[in-house]
Amino acid sequence: MAMITDIEDFFTRGCGRCDRFDTPACSVQLWRDGLTALRRICLDAGLEEVVKWAHPTYVHAGRNIALFGAFRGDFRLSFLNPGLLDDTEGVLEPAGPNSQTPGVLRFTDAGQVATLEPVIRAYLRQLMDHAEAGTRPPRVTREIEVPDELTEALDADPELADAFHALTPGRQKSYAFALNQAKQAATRRARIEKFRPHILAGKGATER
Repeated sequence: MAMITDIEDFFTRGCGRCDRFDTPACSVQLWRDGLTALRRICLDAGLEEVVKWAHPTYVHAGRNIALFGAFRGDFRLSFLNPGLLDDTEGVLEPAGPNSQTPGVLRFTDAGQVATLEPVIRAYLRQLMDHAEAGTRPPRVTREIEVPDELTEALDADPELADAFHALTPGRQKSYAFALNQAKQAATRRARIEKFRPHILAGKGATER
């Protein structure tokens, strides 16, 4: 199944990652009101809206600021480069067990977006200011040096994240090594899409 590339398709049909795409059972349809509210906030903040990893992604000064997606149990706003955020309200959660820094807001009701709107706007502004200044988050030393593109892909795709975290450390390292060999971010993202079926099958990067 082809993932979407047009932003309007996400809000009307879904992301295209599963067979619930363009059906009433699509998770986007379950959380349409909440996602629309998040979209309004991001656009009001002056962010550029694009599609990356088949999800709405919001960009400023050439840097990814946030993305969001819909899942069966919740919908989420993920702040990218969360190491730069000052979580003054203590509302952020880690995306998964390998996430070093909390950077996700999970919602189980559309009304929660309105409640957190001032916080969302403030956190977006923090990251936009950092993007304009060119500041980078502090590097976190990991036992497995996971490239940023893989971290972002895992944050955006819980099914992939669960499968990756279930791999043995050796298999995880095989993907990190294979991805780190690529010099361009676009190449690393393309490899992640290619590797996705192998990760879901519990295989390493070199296994067939």
